[in-house]
Amino acid sequence: MSSSAKVLDPAFQGAGQKWTLTDSSGAEIWRIENFQPVLLPKSEHGKFYSGDSYIILQTTSGKGGAYLYDIHFWIGKDTSHDEAGTAAIKTVELDASLGGRAVQHREIQGHESDKFLSYFKPCIVPLEGGVASGFKKPEEEVFETCLYVCKGKRVVRLKQVPFARSSLNHDDVFILDTQNKIYQFNGANSNIQERAKALEVIQFFKEKYHDGTCDVGIVDDGKLDTESDSGEFWLLFGGFAPIGRKVTSDDDVVPEATPPKLYGIADGEVKMVEGELSKSLLENDKCFLLDCGDEIFVWVGRVTQVDLRKSASQAAEDFICSQSRPKATCITKIIQGYETHKFKSKFESWPSGSAVPAEEGRGKVAALLKQQGGGVKSTTKGITTNEEVPPLLEGGGKMEVWLINGSAKTPLPKEDIGKFYSGDCYITLYTFHSGERKEEYFLCYWIGEDSTEEDQKMTAQLANTISNSLKGRPIQGRIYQGKEPPQFVALFQPMVVLKGGLSSGYKKHIAESGLTDGTYTHECVALIRISGTSIHNNNALQVDAVATSLNSTECFLLQSGSSIFTWHGNQSTVEQHQLAAKVAHFLKPGATLKHAKEGTESSAFWSALGGKHAYTSKKSAQETARDPHLFTYSLKKGKFEVEEVYNFSQDDLLTEDMLILDTHAEVFVWVGQSVDSSEKQSAFDVGQRYINMATALENLAPNVPLYKVTEGNEPCFFTTYFSWDSAKAAVQGNSFQKKVAVLFGAVHAVEDKSNGSPGGLRQRAEALAALTSAFNSPSSKQSSADKSNGSSGSGPRQRAAALAALNSAFSQSSASKPSSSRTSGIGQGSQRAAAVAALSSVLTAESSKGSPDASPMKSTEKAPSEFSSQEDSQEVAEGKETDEAALFSPTNTKETEQDVSENPNPPTIFNYDQLKVKSENPVTGIDFKRREAYLSEEEFQTVLGMAKEKFYKLPRWKQDILKKKVDLF
Repeated sequence: MSSSAKVLDPAFQGAGQKWTLTDSSGAEIWRIENFQPVLLPKSEHGKFYSGDSYIILQTTSGKGGAYLYDIHFWIGKDTSHDEAGTAAIKTVELDASLGGRAVQHREIQGHESDKFLSYFKPCIVPLEGGVASGFKKPEEEVFETCLYVCKGKRVVRLKQVPFARSSLNHDDVFILDTQNKIYQFNGANSNIQERAKALEVIQFFKEKYHDGTCDVGIVDDGKLDTESDSGEFWLLFGGFAPIGRKVTSDDDVVPEATPPKLYGIADGEVKMVEGELSKSLLENDKCFLLDCGDEIFVWVGRVTQVDLRKSASQAAEDFICSQSRPKATCITKIIQGYETHKFKSKFESWPSGSAVPAEEGRGKVAALLKQQGGGVKSTTKGITTNEEVPPLLEGGGKMEVWLINGSAKTPLPKEDIGKFYSGDCYITLYTFHSGERKEEYFLCYWIGEDSTEEDQKMTAQLANTISNSLKGRPIQGRIYQGKEPPQFVALFQPMVVLKGGLSSGYKKHIAESGLTDGTYTHECVALIRISGTSIHNNNALQVDAVATSLNSTECFLLQSGSSIFTWHGNQSTVEQHQLAAKVAHFLKPGATLKHAKEGTESSAFWSALGGKHAYTSKKSAQETARDPHLFTYSLKKGKFEVEEVYNFSQDDLLTEDMLILDTHAEVFVWVGQSVDSSEKQSAFDVGQRYINMATALENLAPNVPLYKVTEGNEPCFFTTYFSWDSAKAAVQGNSFQKKVAVLFGAVHAVEDKSNGSPGGLRQRAEALAALTSAFNSPSSKQSSADKSNGSSGSGPRQRAAALAALNSAFSQSSASKPSSSRTSGIGQGSQRAAAVAALSSVLTAESSKGSPDASPMKSTEKAPSEFSSQEDSQEVAEGKETDEAALFSPTNTKETEQDVSENPNPPTIFNYDQLKVKSENPVTGIDFKRREAYLSEEEFQTVLGMAKEKFYKLPRWKQDILKKKVDLF
């Protein structure tokens, strides 16, 4: 058998074809077993064992009719070198079976590309073990408590870390998965969007590993409360203690992007290509390496020899090793004609005309597959004749149109709404209702192709003023003549674009240029072309009044003085005939129409056009539909750069971001509610920067419609590109709060405890932990136990009071709204001062007894990681309550009870409505076993019917009964 007959592995038969019938996601996965690819069932998708290597084929059905392929080979951290090599070789074979035009990606465990991870939302969970590598597959039935660090705003990189306090830090988000509850720990400096994404992972764990029944707890770094999720969480780590700073490992090293450099690949060697980076340097019979620092691209010319193609990938691997690059450096292999946006963006421009015909180069592969009994999948789909009507705005609204005249806007009379002159600029405002939603606005400014630059700038300014007056709610669009989108066209019945202009700016320009004013009037000779099939694409445009402007596929109106003709081309449609009659009535109401079908024209008709001449019968070429793409953007050293959001969904519209949606027919800039107000004003500038870039790289039309869409006011023609859930869109708050509400039904209280300082939470957490450590020191315990020194237990009382004061002060200072107090009148500053004074007194007393361990400075330097003694650990293990201001400091229960009776008045007073168990405005940072103690003397008497002194003389069981009756227990 010839070597060529071995190209297609039997495992790849039908690859890229069967998915259309069985799996709409388009993903097919093979695992390398005994150095052979084995197709995995759908149930195994998303499981990746560290001892194995995998090949993933993602097939995408493009709107342009072609199927696009991405092949990823995933290499586990424990896979053998031979298995990894097999995956790379088999990837080349799979690509060959698809016509050699797939984009190939090397994926290293822990450093996967965003595109790869987007196939497995919300995350992949790498598992230990493997099949082909000889590892033992773990028993999945045995539940194991696991701690993960969760990174990523849109795709998640999940990494298991040791279940220990030392794994936590202030900068990341962690997920602790226990058998009965899943906890999310939000580091004080962690990203709010990463917190939101981690919730999706928790929901995934809950459904996959807990049958959807376990509880979920959210723990905020620096928020200490034994009665909450925080208490449970820290007990699992042996009690609260300071957590360390993030330690950077090799896995955290992210390659830095550098200016791209081009290298040629020949005989397995890499040599730099001299000269300015340009597409013209890429030759179709050679391979090249583009080094971008954080990513290596291997570009393969479409007529490159097979041996050179195979050696190119190895040359890239050797290049990374020789440069001592981090293992996270990506390698992407691209065939000529199928370059990705990311690759093309490394060049200043990417001239069009290089696209490869879909079937080019597939003859040999087709012959091979035919020999083996296979077949090549067609790359184009049949074109449907049924026209797809895009989403349109609700009808029946109010339309207002203004002509821009100098620095003013002049409203058009109702009878002229729909007439647009090419020399003018207009502002249109459509006010409507969509279902049960509030009043909505569609605000656009239309720019005629012959309008002056001054009028265009003034139009943009006035449109922005209108938008601001409506609090930024309108869908705001910029529309150029000839690129009117369907939702805009459908609002005018009909819309007609005429030659000339009415504004003073246009007339001044004509006069200064010495041009003839060809503005349309009711008496002039004018030819109007009618095209389109429905209200969303009806087109009525004035063209040159000559016979060569005619077209057999369209209808025309010819105005000559008082006469008006309708001309029907032989290939025109009934819809065009009806539109022609409507336009004629719109331009000249009540005029008598003279009908002329192609081939039956009168001499008067041809005379008005200056004589009969040949004209075309070809239908206008339709613009190729393209797939929509969503991008984030950044400005790095003044250069505008974008990153694609792959397999995007509504969840990727994060309220803190501005994103760009490019549908090729339109460009949207989506603005989240939490975006800075100054940045919101730059939306059109951002959109224009993107259009400039995409015009150079993707052949995007420079006059494409551009929209600014604000969160909460998305129109139907924007949401159609998403699986839109109105309930999600209605949720308020930041990304994290929104996700909590969507997934768990209630918004978790996320407070800005740092007043804008990222280190505030961490500092408070460390301070509280240090004080707790000081109070748990041997000298403190000795002081509490010593009943013979005359203090009568004042040490524990002082410590409890000091800790309660500190906890209350910190809780009050960090709350978004301070709790009210009817009688105390103590402000936050005085609370903190009182807390500091109390703690100072206690610590001074402790240190005077000669124990160096009581020093808070030393406690900060080295706080205990576990409970202070084996006895204390046992007390927690038995479920006994702790009682010093929610700081996990074990105390003697009898001492605490004594403290309550002897000092019933804590330093802070709250009202009854805040203290009761089912309060609508609960207070935080108090001892919840002593709710009644925080009442004022007067309110205590009213609620419990006796004075505090009398109440605390009652037996504990009687106290509890009374407290239960008034909802304070």
